[in-house]
Amino acid sequence: MYAEGAGIARCMPVAVSVPTDADDVATLVRWARREGHGLIPRGSGSGMAAGAVGHGIIVDFSRFSHIDAVDVERRHVRVGVGALRGAVDAMARAAGLRFPVDPSSGAFCTIGGMAATNAAGARTLRFGATRPWVQGIRCVFDDGSDVWIRRREALPLHVPAIARLLSTLDTIGVHATRTSLSHAGVRKESSGYAIATTLAHGGHLVDLLVGSEGTLAMFIEVELALIPVAGATATALATFASLDAATACAIDARDAGATACELLDRTFLDVAASDGPTGVPSGAEAVLLTEVEGDEAAAAANAVQHLAAVCRRHGATDVVTAVEPDAEHRLWTLRHAASPILSRLAPRLRSMQFIEDGCVPPEHFSEYVRGVRAALTRFEMIGVIFGHAGDAHAHVNPLVDVTRGGWRDRVLGILDTVCEITDKLGGTLAGEHGDGRLRAPLLDRVWSAEARAAFANVKAAADPAGVFNPGCKIPQDGDRAIGVLRHDPEAPPLDPRARLALDAIERDRAWDRYRLGIRD
Repeated sequence: MYAEGAGIARCMPVAVSVPTDADDVATLVRWARREGHGLIPRGSGSGMAAGAVGHGIIVDFSRFSHIDAVDVERRHVRVGVGALRGAVDAMARAAGLRFPVDPSSGAFCTIGGMAATNAAGARTLRFGATRPWVQGIRCVFDDGSDVWIRRREALPLHVPAIARLLSTLDTIGVHATRTSLSHAGVRKESSGYAIATTLAHGGHLVDLLVGSEGTLAMFIEVELALIPVAGATATALATFASLDAATACAIDARDAGATACELLDRTFLDVAASDGPTGVPSGAEAVLLTEVEGDEAAAAANAVQHLAAVCRRHGATDVVTAVEPDAEHRLWTLRHAASPILSRLAPRLRSMQFIEDGCVPPEHFSEYVRGVRAALTRFEMIGVIFGHAGDAHAHVNPLVDVTRGGWRDRVLGILDTVCEITDKLGGTLAGEHGDGRLRAPLLDRVWSAEARAAFANVKAAADPAGVFNPGCKIPQDGDRAIGVLRHDPEAPPLDPRARLALDAIERDRAWDRYRLGIRD
C-alpha cells in the first residue's frame, strides 16, 4: 500500500512506521541511525517525483494532522506536518485569513509535503511558493534532537547538525560562485537545495530546510504566515491563435496584476474537446485563464477588464470575463477537464508524468513548449501540455501506449530530449514538485559540478549517516530516473487487494486516505 504514490514510480519499502508524537519520531531517527536504515517521510503520497516512495522505511506522518488555533493578530497558524492544506486554509478562512499557496493537489496534499518540496500552484504568480510563508519548522535532526527553527529566533547551536550546516554554508559562501547555485531568470525552483536564497541578504536556515524533501531532517510541525481573504475575484479566459502571442501576454498579465495565469496548450484543448464542447473556439492554439483580485467586487471587475484589454492587445481572438463566483467556477472547470478524460484512456494509454515540471526564463517559454511538442512528435507519442504560463512553468502528461513495443525507449528518448532543451534554455527540471527519485539522477543535466558538490556537502553536513530519504535529491550510485514504473505491464504485480485499493485511490484522487486503514 506504500509502494506507490501519485507519480510514475513503484518502490517496495522494507517496512512502514506510523509515529504518533515527536518522541516516536526522535526514537525512530536514533534507532535508524544506529541500525543503518533509511527513513522516507510521507504525507499523502501525492508527490509527483517519487520523493515519498523508496526501498527504506516509510514514515507515515498522517497522525500529525493537528491545526492549532489561528493567531489572528500575528496572522500565523501552527500545524502538524500531516495537516491537509485544504483543512488549514478552511480554518484560516473561518478567521478571515487564508494560506495563499494553492497547488492543484491542495484538497489532499499535506503541509509537510508542501514545505518539503517548496510547493507552488496557480497563484504563485502573485504570492510566491511555500518558502516565504514558512515562519518556522519543528525538526528532528540526525541525533534525535527535537527543536524549532524559526526566522525570528536564535538558532539552536547546541544541535550538532545545525553547527555543521552553518559551517558548511559559510564555506560554500566563500568558495562557490553564487550564480552557479541558481538558474538566473527562473521564477519557480524546487530543484537542489536553496543555498543561494539562504546565503542571500535576509536569508535564513528555514529557507534551506524548505524544499529539502526530507533529506536534512524530519519535519513534525510548521508555522505558517497568513494573509486576509480576498475581497473579490474575477476571471478572464482568452483564446489565442498563436502560442507566441499567448506566452507574451502571460508575461504582461503578471505586470498587469494577475494573481494567476494558466496556459492550456492546443494539446490540452484537443483532449478536453474529445469529451464534448469546451466553449473554446476551434483552431485555438492556446488559452490563457487569468484571475485578478480586488478589495471589493467593483475593483475586481475593473481589474479584469484591464486584463482583458491586455489580452486583446496581444492578439486574443476571444476574451470571456466572469465576475460572479459561479461564472468564474465554470471558466476554471476547463483547467481541470483533462484529468478525468486521461484516466479513462487506461489501460492502453497511461499518463506518465516524467517530464512534468519544467520551468524556464519567461522569454523562452514558447520555445520550451514547442520543443516539448516536437519531442513528443519525434517519438510518436501524444501528450497534454498545460501550466503556469505567468511563471513560464509547464506540466506535461505524455500518454504512453504500454501495449506497443519499444515504449520504454520512447519514454527515455523524450526524457533525454527535454532535459537537453531545458538546459539549453537555462531552465530547471523541477519548478514546484521537487527532485525526488525521478530527477535526482538527472541533476547533472541542468546543474554544474560546482552546484552539485555544494548540494552534496549540505546533505553530508546534516545527515552524515545517510538516514534521511536516501536517494532523494542526492542520487546514489546506480540510480536511474526511470526504474520500475507502476504502469509497466511487465512489472511484478502487487497483491490484488492492494492493487484494487490503490487504483481506487488514484481514481477518486483520495491520496490522503490512510493506507493502513483500508480493509478488505
